[in-house]
Amino acid sequence: MKNAPDLSAQIAKSIRDAIVSGDLPVDERLPSEAELSEQFAVSRSTVREALKRLAAQSLIRTQRGATGGAFVNRLRFEDAYGQQITTSALLLSMNAVDFVTACEARFALERACAPLSAQRRSADHLATMRAEITRQSQPGLSDESFCASDVAFHRALVDGAGNPVLSYQLAGAVEAIEPLMNMITFTARSRDHIVGLHTAIADALDAQDAPRVDSLLADLAAYTAQLGQTVADAQKATQKTANKKN
Repeated sequence: MKNAPDLSAQIAKSIRDAIVSGDLPVDERLPSEAELSEQFAVSRSTVREALKRLAAQSLIRTQRGATGGAFVNRLRFEDAYGQQITTSALLLSMNAVDFVTACEARFALERACAPLSAQRRSADHLATMRAEITRQSQPGLSDESFCASDVAFHRALVDGAGNPVLSYQLAGAVEAIEPLMNMITFTARSRDHIVGLHTAIADALDAQDAPRVDSLLADLAAYTAQLGQTVADAQKATQKTANKKN
């Protein structure tokens, strides 16, 4: 006999599948707890646990009052960014993804956006990128703030493609992989060099020069890979020295 957590997971999956298939459309009111309890032949507490699982995934919302209940939620791309970023970060850390693999994936995905971004970027996207370049040029900017600005710059480049599916898919690449790379390379990087590349990228986007944007992103990818190797070599040398002392 399956325990309550297993049953609640099964019920949540059944309702989630109905939502994904369209059998339960957006804004549709779900059956009451009593009706779901009878339908699945479980206790109401098990039904409540299943509904909590669905609410945690933003698939349903609850409303109080006489006309209240649980309703199918309209999930927007922007609402799902956080979960995508968290999942990407967890996958990277729990599966020991190496720097080279992460760097390769991150820039391959962003470079795929370059032609669309060069064609569709708005004045607001360019303004955001210019503002972040100015911020990155500040002498007293902390490493943490520089990293956040770096992410915001590339987020604007991706969003400039004007494709919400791409923006969602790349949320993990830009806001999970890039901070990880920054954490590894911040001691070795040249801020001036990065600001120079960012400025050139923004200029190329402004001129709608897609090949130039792609070339500059390739340069940034090569520089980032070089930084990763420099840090790795330094760590190996430090470890070798420590082993000799022991």
